[in-house]
Amino acid sequence: MKLPAPRSLFARLMLIWLIGIALVLALSFMLFAGERERVGRAALLAGIAQEIATAADVLDRMPPTDRERWIDEFGRRRLRFALRAPGEPMPPEQAGHPLLQALREAMPERTVSLHRLERPTMPHPLLVASVSLADGTALLVRLPGFPASPGLRLPPPDRLFAALFALIGGVSLLAWIAVRLATRPLSRMAAAARALGDDPERAPMETSGPTEVAQAAIAFNQMQQRIREHVAERTRILAAISHDLQTPITRLRLRAEMVDDEGLRARIQSDLDAMQALVKEGLAYARSLDERQPAQPIDLDGLLSALRADAEDMGWQVSVAGSARHPCVGQPTGLRRALWNLIENGIKFGGRVEILLVERREEFEIRIRDHGTGLPEPELEKVFEPFYRTESSRSRETGGTGLGLAITRNLLRAQRGEVKLRNHPDGGLEAVVSLPAGPATH
Repeated sequence: MKLPAPRSLFARLMLIWLIGIALVLALSFMLFAGERERVGRAALLAGIAQEIATAADVLDRMPPTDRERWIDEFGRRRLRFALRAPGEPMPPEQAGHPLLQALREAMPERTVSLHRLERPTMPHPLLVASVSLADGTALLVRLPGFPASPGLRLPPPDRLFAALFALIGGVSLLAWIAVRLATRPLSRMAAAARALGDDPERAPMETSGPTEVAQAAIAFNQMQQRIREHVAERTRILAAISHDLQTPITRLRLRAEMVDDEGLRARIQSDLDAMQALVKEGLAYARSLDERQPAQPIDLDGLLSALRADAEDMGWQVSVAGSARHPCVGQPTGLRRALWNLIENGIKFGGRVEILLVERREEFEIRIRDHGTGLPEPELEKVFEPFYRTESSRSRETGGTGLGLAITRNLLRAQRGEVKLRNHPDGGLEAVVSLPAGPATH
């Protein structure tokens, strides 16, 4: 089974660091332990070879009659010395053993050989070193067997695991700090990019930190400034066109009064009314893109009650349920107009409107439901596009200009809010408005 790879850059870097450092630590530990064993073993063999060389030098200076008497005095717990007359048979030689190399380095002027002695009564084989004295007598040194190659001796399990856990814990902490410092600027830039989509007027990013991070932040701020200028220019063009169209529309309206045919005059006036509404909505849309009012606490209960009273004065059926214990921080004028647009839209296409206010820990939610036919799923997001109208609302009486919902979304996003449409399970269309519970943090 293939294990899923981490998706975040932080997790991937942590995994790479931990696996890489674990392999390096394991290899380093093996090399260190092997080298320590090799150095200790070499020192032991060199000491044994030096002790044998010293004994051979002392025996060379003794008369042959005194050697047998003193040979036992040279014996140690691990070494046993004996003299062998020339011509006595010896076990097979042990070639390539590191002890043989140590003996030859300690006594380069003597003939040295190493033999392996195995007996059924001994659990382990013995090594016998043969060193020639000056008169040709062979000095035999019996000593325990040594492995031809050093083995890796691990420390006790408790000490081994304690050391490994300490290494892994320390390396993990350092890796977490290093990866966190490396990925934190990317997280800040991702958060700034998300906030830029909701509020192009947000404060620029800080340009402190390493050179690469500072350069990326500067480039991001330049992009934000160009987007802000582009949106502002588009807004000014739309506002200018909408404003300049009012003068020719007024002249056309005056000239229409001079038309004698009443039917033709009524049709011209109707077209001019539609043009006038479109111009007004265009101006309203342009202003909504640049809506920047000081935020202040808003009593949502009082605001919804006032909207319901205004709707009832116009003969509309609007009900309000739910309440909020805390005020919402936002722009009262923009929020009132956005909610009124949704109520008016619901009355136009659904006959009556039900409003539900829900307070959560991090946001307020206002649900505005009508009792109309709803919308097809693909159009639930398209209706927020400027000048978009559904097929069922193309007439001048019900279709409007196609800017109402676009203006509503702009007004809500200006105060960090959002609006979405969905079809209610019991019928009708429901607009869900989300407003943050606290003030902006940037």
